[in-house]
Amino acid sequence: MEVETPQPVSASFSGIQTEKRIAWLNFIFGAIATIAALLLRQQRWAIGLAIGAALAWLNFRLLGRGLDTLVLQSIAQRERKKVQVPLTSYLGIAFRYALIGLAVYVIFVYLHVPLVSLILGLCTLAAAAITASVWEILQPGPEQL
Repeated sequence: MEVETPQPVSASFSGIQTEKRIAWLNFIFGAIATIAALLLRQQRWAIGLAIGAALAWLNFRLLGRGLDTLVLQSIAQRERKKVQVPLTSYLGIAFRYALIGLAVYVIFVYLHVPLVSLILGLCTLAAAAITASVWEILQPGPEQL
């Protein structure tokens, strides 16, 4: 009995669709939280939630770019026994965290936005990733059936 190996193209397409879904779900959850805070007349909370969600989206985009770069480098070096990762890849990862941390600090200190609202805004990415994962489980694409 022969077993077919899964096609990487369909997995790649599914991954791209899931990444897009996470990005727009992050926006939707951030917008809902911001509108809810505005309806409760909590302007500073609304600002914090919106900025936190925007930073979460930026973090997700930078993470995706970094991982895409690592995958391309490993594919280009597949013949080597030891893959060499450029220093710029590691610096990009560190820069991503430093940028998010610095942005949260500056926003908290200068805009006097509640820190909890920023953290909850950053959590919209987690909510989006969980929702997209459940979406994939409940409604798999045609290539996953």
